[in-house]
Amino acid sequence: MASMIIGTGSALPKNVVKNADLAERLETSDAWIVERTGIKQRHVCSEGETTSTLATAAAKQALANANCAASDIGLIIVGTSSPDLSFPSVACQVQKALNIPVCPAFDVQAACSGFIYALTIANKMLDSGQKALVIGADTFSNLVDWEDRSTAVLFGDGAGAVVVEYTNTDEDRGFIGADLYADGQYVDFLKSSGGVATTGDAGHTMMNGREVFRHATRAMSGLVDSLLAKYHYDREDVDWLIPHQANKRIIDATAKHLGLPEEKVILTVAQHANTSAASIPLALHHAVTHGKLEKGQLLLLEAFGAGFTWGGVLLKW
Repeated sequence: MASMIIGTGSALPKNVVKNADLAERLETSDAWIVERTGIKQRHVCSEGETTSTLATAAAKQALANANCAASDIGLIIVGTSSPDLSFPSVACQVQKALNIPVCPAFDVQAACSGFIYALTIANKMLDSGQKALVIGADTFSNLVDWEDRSTAVLFGDGAGAVVVEYTNTDEDRGFIGADLYADGQYVDFLKSSGGVATTGDAGHTMMNGREVFRHATRAMSGLVDSLLAKYHYDREDVDWLIPHQANKRIIDATAKHLGLPEEKVILTVAQHANTSAASIPLALHHAVTHGKLEKGQLLLLEAFGAGFTWGGVLLKW
């Protein structure tokens, strides 16, 4: 038995905001943003586009690509830090929108690590023959202070989804294993300034960029080594690194630690910016649609986010 991804999907807002657009109202430039982050543009929600609508669109595409009906789904997990509502969950909104029958449906809040957490939980929960929708969706445009240069340039909106099936297989494919971590002593380095339940205001994203970068690069290097050792693989066994798309310098540091050339790293940060929990499934779908992945290849998915949270998944495509 193995859990394997049988379909992927993505959804991005129509509105594209380029670095030059931000430079018109912030003390910044395209060159400054690209040099420090690798970001060239981001998608930003317009009226009628929300976390749940993007999640639903990505899920619908993933179902189609998996040749799977909504009625086949027995579990829905959404990684998000920017739900439409305090409750009910985005997962339940997706369930209603797609007319998915009664099944477990809930959100996971692990910031940028949300999709890794959700995928790992789905793998643990699925029974033989079951299929799950695992979605990463965030609209950080609602949490960004667009007058703050240090954060406004970093984030974008989007959603990515996968259909996971737990099934009998004789092939060397599927979910191998995962490691998840959190260290709450660093909660103040990356957080929202608001509190919906207490203040009615989601607030704005606040970040100590220097500390986030330092801890992220260290955590990712340690994660790579421990995850590979745990499941008896070497660095050179990794065919593709599919990282959280926060900052190209962090991605480059992880790839260098693995000894992977840039050609073996899926990069979408230039086009999408940091879409939080959506970034890995968006990057995975990009890799699939561009024909980069081949059956049997070893994929390493990894993310680092507020909390601090971090984690990785190893799987055979």
